[in-house]
Formats: sequence, structure tokens, C-alpha cells
Amino acid sequence: MDTNHHHHHLLLLLLFLLFPLNFVSQSHAHDQYHSIGKEKVTTLHFFYQETLKGDHPSAIVVAGPKDNTVNNSSNPSPPFGTVVVIDDPLTEGPDPNSKVVGRAQGLAVSAGQQQLLFLFAMDFGFTSGEFNGSSLSVLSRNTVLETESELAVVGGRGKFRMARGFSKLRTLYNNQTSGVIIVEHNVTVFHYEV
Repeated sequence: MDTNHHHHHLLLLLLFLLFPLNFVSQSHAHDQYHSIGKEKVTTLHFFYQETLKGDHPSAIVVAGPKDNTVNNSSNPSPPFGTVVVIDDPLTEGPDPNSKVVGRAQGLAVSAGQQQLLFLFAMDFGFTSGEFNGSSLSVLSRNTVLETESELAVVGGRGKFRMARGFSKLRTLYNNQTSGVIIVEHNVTVFHYEV
């Protein structure tokens, strides 16, 4: 048998072996493209209740810069690099005693050198109503001293799978003495009904 004929047989053998693998990999690739449900838009309205002082604060500083000279008595704001852990109730109305509909849990990092702003990485988990057991994920910066601002919604769980959208914030109450902050949230999200 000459060498060319031998190479020809090897080539045919390889083609027969690789063809099924190619067919299998293509069929698996096609399985990845399927409908995940109908996209819908949901709007939510709730209030974020934060307590910084007292026996049971809902937000506490867990880390900060080694040199704390930026934070003195004339500047009560957290210095650049401060990390705060948050577990705040979300309520139906602005009154702190109104019905709790969920919890905002996560981190806030003081990330501005020129102005007071925080980077929020939070989960708004809902504990009642139509969205009980579902949550929205927020990853966004917030200039906390402005009365009105916006957070980006980048994901979610449960009925909010693949959510994207925003929350318009309006600070209703910010008392430095008592350490109580109440913020109104108007959320608009696109997500899929699965």
C-alpha cells in the first residue's frame, strides 16, 4: 500500500470519528437558545427605614481607614473607605411602624474622596405580598446627601429573575441626632415571568 493511499484512509477514519462529535456539539449549542418566558414591567413603591444609633441599629460600621483624621467632630460624615453592613426594614408607608414588606441587606462603602457618596451592593428581599420570597439586586453609587437620587437594579431572584431597571430615591427624613433615615423608593424593573 502506498503512502498516499494510507494517508487517505487515515483522513477518512478521522472524518468519521469527528463527524459525530461535531454533530453532538452543534446540537448542544442549539439547546442553549430557548424561550425563558414573557418579559414584563413591574413598578414597586416602598420605604427604606435606617437606624444608625440606639440599642438595635440597622446599619453598622464594620471597617474603616487606618488614619481616621478625616472624620472629626466638625465632619460627622463617614470618611472615605468606611464599610457599613446594612439590614434595614422596607415598609409599606413612611411611618417606621407601618407594615414591613421586606429587608434591604448588604454593604455600603464610602467611595468618594471629593464628595460623600456610597457604593451600594444590596439585596431588596420581599417578605410579603405578590413578590414574597423574591428579591432585587442593586449595585450602584449613591450621593447620599442629595434629596433625590437613583440606584441601578442589576438582577434579581424568584419572580424578579434577570431583572434590570432603576429605583428613584427621595430622602424624606434624615435626623443626624437620632440617626434615623427614611427614604422613599419608586422602582421600575423589567424581568421575565418564568
